[in-house]
Amino acid sequence: MSDSLDDYDDDVSGRNVEPHRGVLILVLGILGLMVCGIIGIFAWMFGKRDLDLMKRGLMDKEGEALTRVGYILGIVGTILFLIAVLVVGLYFTCIAIVIANK
Repeated sequence: MSDSLDDYDDDVSGRNVEPHRGVLILVLGILGLMVCGIIGIFAWMFGKRDLDLMKRGLMDKEGEALTRVGYILGIVGTILFLIAVLVVGLYFTCIAIVIANK
């Protein structure tokens, strides 16, 4: 399947650029922070890629702010998720040690 020119927006230099996914990345970042940290990993990955494409001029820069906020929320959500996993793991380890010592 070939890309048609209708799938891309023209930037000021006349080149075709991909449309931004800022809203999607922001929603993934919010869901990763509020619902499930695993979703934050996707916001982190997509945000990193899209910000890189925007920096190189291959993606519409109009969504840069949304993408950056979603990217940051994805990082925070992922870190909080990893901390929660560690705390739960330590909790169950302590319970297992207490039961084994009785």
